[in-house]
Amino acid sequence: MAPPLLLLLLASGAAACPLPCICQNLSESLSTLCAHRGLLFVPPNVDRRTVELRLADNFIQALGPPDFRNMTGLVDLTLSRNAITRIGARAFGDLESLRSLHLDGNRLAELGAGSLRGPANLQHLILSGNQLGRIAPGAFDDFLGSLEDLDLSYNNLRQVPWAGIGAMPALHTLNLDHNLIDALPPGAFAQLSQLSRLDLTSNRLATLAPDPLFSRGRHAEASPAPLVLSFSGNPLHCNCELLWLRRLARPDDLETCASPPGLAGRYFWTVPEGEFSCEPPLIARHTQRLWVLEGQRATLRCRALGDPVPTMHWVGPDDRLVGNSSRARAFPNGTLEIGVTGSGDAGAYTCIATNPAGEATARVELRVLALPHGGNGSTEGGRPGPSDIAASARTAAEGEGTPESEPAVQVTEVTATSGLVSWGPGRPADPVWMFQLQYNSSEDETLIYRIVPASSHHFLLKHLVPGADYDLCLLALSPAAGPSDLTATRLLGCAHFSTLPATPLCHALQAHVLGGTLTVAVGGVLVAALLVFTVALLVRGRGAGNGRLPLKLSHVQSQTNGGPSPTPKAHPPRSPPPRPQRSCSLDLGDSGGCYGYARRLGGAWARRSHSVHGGLLGAGGRGAGGSAERLEESVV
Repeated sequence: MAPPLLLLLLASGAAACPLPCICQNLSESLSTLCAHRGLLFVPPNVDRRTVELRLADNFIQALGPPDFRNMTGLVDLTLSRNAITRIGARAFGDLESLRSLHLDGNRLAELGAGSLRGPANLQHLILSGNQLGRIAPGAFDDFLGSLEDLDLSYNNLRQVPWAGIGAMPALHTLNLDHNLIDALPPGAFAQLSQLSRLDLTSNRLATLAPDPLFSRGRHAEASPAPLVLSFSGNPLHCNCELLWLRRLARPDDLETCASPPGLAGRYFWTVPEGEFSCEPPLIARHTQRLWVLEGQRATLRCRALGDPVPTMHWVGPDDRLVGNSSRARAFPNGTLEIGVTGSGDAGAYTCIATNPAGEATARVELRVLALPHGGNGSTEGGRPGPSDIAASARTAAEGEGTPESEPAVQVTEVTATSGLVSWGPGRPADPVWMFQLQYNSSEDETLIYRIVPASSHHFLLKHLVPGADYDLCLLALSPAAGPSDLTATRLLGCAHFSTLPATPLCHALQAHVLGGTLTVAVGGVLVAALLVFTVALLVRGRGAGNGRLPLKLSHVQSQTNGGPSPTPKAHPPRSPPPRPQRSCSLDLGDSGGCYGYARRLGGAWARRSHSVHGGLLGAGGRGAGGSAERLEESVV
């Protein structure tokens, strides 16, 4: 029976080792080596008794709870240099004995609160070389008391779970280098008494808040272990905020200053303490006085300069610090915005700018112009006031608004950005000082007020929001009955309307393109017609000029009816009229002038004349370059 049992045990052991892996059973501990095997997932037939599992340098993309189920004895898990992008919730939930987890060189972009749940005794967590941009606040909660080594270097972290890291009393090494961290919360490392190495190299830290951890290097005899601190490669702003760090005197480090300009490029530890200076705040500009109508938005501005950048605060008229609330909001740049002002908001506000070098203040006066209300500032007879516009409009829409004796309010000719408000003349017995329109939209709950003269019964609303619902109410302001009475406010009616959606841009663009095309076409036709007309005139003028060639006679004869021919009278020679210069491009005659073409034409015309009248009187056109004399005819 012994040999078959031995064969069965050997066969079961061989089947427990995945085919591409190597299994080693040394000193009663099983190691499964599956590195460089081209695996796409965790082998499902890994022996659950495995103590060391190496899956590095594969192509695993995701991890889930079934991958390591019932592996309660696993101590060392290596998943380095895979392609892991996702870790499911409680993927390591059964790994209660896990001491070392290597996830470096993967593609993790986020760690959720349940991604690392399970290993309560984890001591070494390596997450370097990923693409982590966010780590949930509770991601490390299961092993806060046992973790000794945390490596988050070479990621894209701007923030880390500082509360969780600060609660790791056994932490020895913390690597945060080569990230995007730009600020450290004060006291983030105050409770890490065992920390011996802190690497903050190559982040975006301009300053470091004072922390007792950094002084451990000076008092090595009083601390459990001296701290090795590295923060080079950060754009340090060497001013008075870093003076405490400069006094630690650590000349072995090579950190440099990035600013201010006078200290840029100098070694941090060689700059004298007197040059670590700050500039007190200076308020460069601020709102001095602001008048707003009751119910409108008030924006108070205050800008300050200083080194470091001052922190801005506002103090209200009641000498209390103004914080963010449903009505007011204070911005870090020094702007205070009050959404809906009331009479209680009026008064003097103080802008305070502070930094480590001092503080500066400025006074801002806010005045709220009260709207006319009923007696003692309240509405009479149950009529709503200016702050009840939305409720009044809804009541009017439900048929419980204005009584029948009062004129109705109508909104017509509504477009995407405008609407015409109309109302009746009202009861003659009620004098009206002026009308007041109040309206708001579904896009913005801020009330808008418009004052209308008593003689008007129409008002055109402009600059409305397209596709929005509006509630509108009309109030009549009546003069006071007595010298001590306030102006009375009476609700005339409310209305609800919606603006049209915005016109698509393509329709307007099509109209513009069509109009432009027609304009260009008509203009082109007119220009072409003008050009044709101009060319025709030029051709006609040139042809008429070439046909009128004056003929000059060298001999004159007269016809008679049989009588003796009279003796010709000699005419004094006449000089030819000056002729304009012409181009010689067509001259084929004498080289002394540009007359070749004209002479040939004159000769041809003379020969034709003499053939008609029966006699050739002169030889004006002999050859192409003949005599310059012309012929003249005299017919009696």
